[in-house]
Amino acid sequence: MKSTALFVAKANIVSLTILLLQLSDSVGQDYPFMNPSLPWDVRVKDLISRLSLDEMVLQMARGGALKNGPAPPIPHLGIKPYNWNTECLRGDAQAPGYATSYPQAIGLAASFSPELILKVANATATEVRAKHNYFMSVGNYDDHTGLSCFSPVINIMRHPLWGRNQETYGEDPYLSGLLAAAFVKGLQGDHPRYIKANAGCKHFDVHGGPENIPVSRFSFDAKVEERDWRMTFLPQFQACVEAGTFSIMCSYNRINGIPACANKKLLTDILRSEWGFDGYVVSDEGAIEFIMLAHQYTSSFLETAIASVNSGCNLELSFSLIDNVFMRIKDAVNSGNITLETVKERLYPLFYTRMRLGEFDPPDMNPYSALDLRSVQSQEHRDLSVEAAVKSFVLLKNLGDTLPMDLQSIKGKKFGVIGPFADNAYGLFGDYEPHPDPQYISTPRDGIAKLPVEVSFAAGCNDAQCKTYSSKEIKSLVETVDITIVCLGTGITVEMEGKDRVNLSLPGLQDTLLRDAVDSAAGRPLVLLLFNAGTLDTSWAQNSTGVHAILECFFPAQAAGTAIAKILVGTEGANPAGRLPATWPAGMEQVPAMENYTMNGRTYRYYGNQVPLYPFGYGLSYTTFQYSDLVVTPSILQLCETLDLSVQVKNSGLRTGDEVIQVYMSWTNASVPVPRWQLVGVQRVTIPLSGSVKASLSVLPRQRAVWTNHWILEPGKFSIYVGGQQPFQVTKVPSNVLQDSFTVKGEARPLNTC
Repeated sequence: MKSTALFVAKANIVSLTILLLQLSDSVGQDYPFMNPSLPWDVRVKDLISRLSLDEMVLQMARGGALKNGPAPPIPHLGIKPYNWNTECLRGDAQAPGYATSYPQAIGLAASFSPELILKVANATATEVRAKHNYFMSVGNYDDHTGLSCFSPVINIMRHPLWGRNQETYGEDPYLSGLLAAAFVKGLQGDHPRYIKANAGCKHFDVHGGPENIPVSRFSFDAKVEERDWRMTFLPQFQACVEAGTFSIMCSYNRINGIPACANKKLLTDILRSEWGFDGYVVSDEGAIEFIMLAHQYTSSFLETAIASVNSGCNLELSFSLIDNVFMRIKDAVNSGNITLETVKERLYPLFYTRMRLGEFDPPDMNPYSALDLRSVQSQEHRDLSVEAAVKSFVLLKNLGDTLPMDLQSIKGKKFGVIGPFADNAYGLFGDYEPHPDPQYISTPRDGIAKLPVEVSFAAGCNDAQCKTYSSKEIKSLVETVDITIVCLGTGITVEMEGKDRVNLSLPGLQDTLLRDAVDSAAGRPLVLLLFNAGTLDTSWAQNSTGVHAILECFFPAQAAGTAIAKILVGTEGANPAGRLPATWPAGMEQVPAMENYTMNGRTYRYYGNQVPLYPFGYGLSYTTFQYSDLVVTPSILQLCETLDLSVQVKNSGLRTGDEVIQVYMSWTNASVPVPRWQLVGVQRVTIPLSGSVKASLSVLPRQRAVWTNHWILEPGKFSIYVGGQQPFQVTKVPSNVLQDSFTVKGEARPLNTC
């Protein structure tokens, strides 16, 4: 796609081409924009040249949802409607009909596996495309029928009580960027001409709470220091752009007083000029209206349209408004406040995207046009949902190797499966969930019942809020069983979009339920399964000798029960290797105010001397690993050189398992404040029993860069740490962490000069 600057620079050349092509139209030829042999740029500009201003405005004003969509047809050109409003976070979410449902994003992030994210995204795109093909065949242009996904969510999980933590990839900008890039590539596919579905990274930017506590997200002003903005809130979006995303969604909040969807510094200076993004920016639903209605940054819809369009927004997604803000674009053009050329520039990536999706080419040219509903919920996709759930689970505690349970030893034993998540399918999915055929949904109770055991069930609470609790029901059941599986957590009745939590506690009387179960088990095995996104204060469970194992399951979706059963008995390929994508505070005293956007005391990178309950990157295994032979080369390098490292990792335990190799780096003498250390490399590897692997990773110059008033590379000494966890942790896994150092020589220089 050509940049905005090239759009203007080549206008004269292209206009001559279009004129010649239009002459051919007059003698009965097809429109040039329908000619697949012509360059994309020529085709898009030909199409735009045929639109009236009224038609242009409608295409920019109809981003969905409900009455705000679809983008209307253009009958005289044979262009059909198109609905931009599609959600693909971990499956075809909210679309008519069934779809395979993969674990919620925070669980996928816990896999620390870009390869898994890519597979899930590509399977999602297959189903989105297959269903789209069907919808188009029957003329259905409603919400969630299109191919343009408002996914992934790559905001930083900077606060444990934020309601939308579940949609993110955790708290680390490097990991979030790595997984975002994998999602974009998986969703958009690898065809040289067509994209399977287009990604849209959101919410841009400095967006990580609050939703509703203590103030509304619709009017919140995120006050952020430039260094925190650059080093924490922007890097993962740059990775998304570099991966080739076709779209970015601007967020509800202001950034230092300026609404994100009218923020020229954000949408033009950084996104387009610095990063070279040439896709389209769509607003979060209602965000453009809220520039006036909530932020009171403008005094009219006309003024709002002028501010948003001129700042770099292409498409309005409104709250079902027909007469929305972008309907004022024509007035702004007529008054000279928005140029017609700007309107055409904003329209360009919208039609370019539709062309790359294949809308204006013969269907037989596009292999994705052949996908049909047989792809939806295929065996391959259902198997992937199980694999993804297994790889997302994090083993937090395992006293005396309680897990895995020996399948022969538990045969015929009595299992008690209890708690509000034990048999509640609704609670296992989280927000933005695809809806699978019910026959493919497996709860913990369902999964454990497939083992050769006798299962008893008691919920104890009616729902996750657990405002009423039957102590007698829980105690009487637990007293009669050999092994107790306690299923607790949050779910969307407690945390989701629009709903923050007030503290870290287990909701309602769930803590009482757990304590009653421990007392009644009287030392018999008890395993706690957690279904949540934002972190929980489970200090009591961690310290209690009556809770023998804790497994963080997040929201595993349709395959929850099947995956849990596999993990409990350690079937082949089901050795837990998930790692926490966010720090778990030890208590509310470690939780800063939601509306304070300084990074001090937030995330492992700036946590200070506080000791968390569980650190970022933490997770146990059924086996153990030993690191050796760390080689860092070169040990002395120039500013623009890449650091290479290799390490040997041995499986020193009793069974095959995955290890997540984590590489952290720290600065010794940076000229500005920097993280105490930060993740700069990750690799998930399978290591057979008694086997070992040699892993090779690289640390790029940009990962050493610091922000002054621009990105700069500085000389100095750096430390590197390689292991299955962060260095210097109080709560740690059994494996070791290796440490080395390297020195960077030369004069400080801007990163962009390398």
